[in-house]
Amino acid sequence: MKLGLIGKGAIAHYVSTALEERDHVVGAVLLRERSIERGQPLQVAAVQDLPDDLDAVIDCAGHTALAYYGPDILASGISLITVSVGALADIRLHEELEAAARHGKARLHLASGAIGALDCLQAARIGRLDRVTYTGRKPPGGWKGSPAEASLDLDRLQGGAWPHFKGTAREAALAYPKNANVAAAVALAGVGFDATEVQLIADADITENIHQIEAEGEFGSLRFEIKGRSLPNNPRSSALAAMSAVSKLEQTFQPIAI
Repeated sequence: MKLGLIGKGAIAHYVSTALEERDHVVGAVLLRERSIERGQPLQVAAVQDLPDDLDAVIDCAGHTALAYYGPDILASGISLITVSVGALADIRLHEELEAAARHGKARLHLASGAIGALDCLQAARIGRLDRVTYTGRKPPGGWKGSPAEASLDLDRLQGGAWPHFKGTAREAALAYPKNANVAAAVALAGVGFDATEVQLIADADITENIHQIEAEGEFGSLRFEIKGRSLPNNPRSSALAAMSAVSKLEQTFQPIAI
């Protein structure tokens, strides 16, 4: 397939390499004007400059990029895969992306990101799904640049877990755009942004990011935990999130998929 990418950070680099290993072709890289490098013919600054024959675009650049480029990509008839699931907590953007996809007869595919068990939640909500909670634990450094800095001295935390947020998935995704994509993915797979309970914790005793889902309902109960590693060239980027973007592409276009 011939694919476009949004972004050139750690996740985009991983995705680009993985695509080439699978014999796909990166036909364009969509970037802000100031980020375009001389001598890089694949880099473009506007949706209208994308090649006409792209099979899909993969967004690896974050919430702002999805909001800026996503509607135009979808309206032009190109399907889009994104890891920026938390951006859909913005009701206006959610509606704008949905309308653009309908207009362009395209689809917005949400990659699972750094979490698993979403298929279980999607199945469970067909029955009665009573309660879903998500707890995100990261080392103190993993919360730098987030609202956690307003309540915690992240450079000096010692001895255990320090909660700094408790609320809904919508509140978490809007307040922590670089940290709460997982909460958003759990919400969209299960009981929604406003019914999903979220707690975010800085934990001085761990070195990996730990994501936990608990759910109860007609199906029974679920408890899922994953300890995620970051990409080697960016400690703030989840390796599984990058992998999930490529996996979503394969699920979408393969004749037989699970």
